[in-house]
Amino acid sequence: MQDLIFKAELMTEVEVKRAVMRISHEIVEKNKGTEDLLLVGVRRRGMPIAEMIRENIKKIEGSEIPCGELDIKFYRDDISRENRDPLVRPTQLPFDVNGKKAVIVDDVMFTGRTARAAIEAIFAQGRPSCIQLAVLVDRGHRELPIRADYVGKNVPTSKTEAIRVCMPEYDGKCCVQLMQIG
Repeated sequence: MQDLIFKAELMTEVEVKRAVMRISHEIVEKNKGTEDLLLVGVRRRGMPIAEMIRENIKKIEGSEIPCGELDIKFYRDDISRENRDPLVRPTQLPFDVNGKKAVIVDDVMFTGRTARAAIEAIFAQGRPSCIQLAVLVDRGHRELPIRADYVGKNVPTSKTEAIRVCMPEYDGKCCVQLMQIG
């Protein structure tokens, strides 16, 4: 694993929460409410963001929407030689996806390969009426023709940089940092 050197803080906790609130409003608006709406967080840091969106939508609309978690490792097409046998945890979708509007939630969009794997994992569970994608940060450098429907912040990066999303559950803080790959 490469060393990461801190370069800058791109989003504070307040800015992350504001961006997630905006995404929450956009999801409700685009879907004309919450009927048949599901949130699917990509393990690891996509799940806390999906939970934040669910809580925001509950405050906005007064309705609870289902939220589940995807482990997309099995569906990756870019597993390194060292990780040919990844530890795959079961997908936790405690609801039927058939005919529903599924919103995949992830922390950072980069090449598009995670989103592609998440779409495939959802289709392994059933056939939603549509799949949308929400990301906290879009850093560019797409390798697949995939774009997010909802973006908290666009951050143009070089390939020698990385984005680190810190979530309290894993990092003890909430922020987005720009890192230099060392």
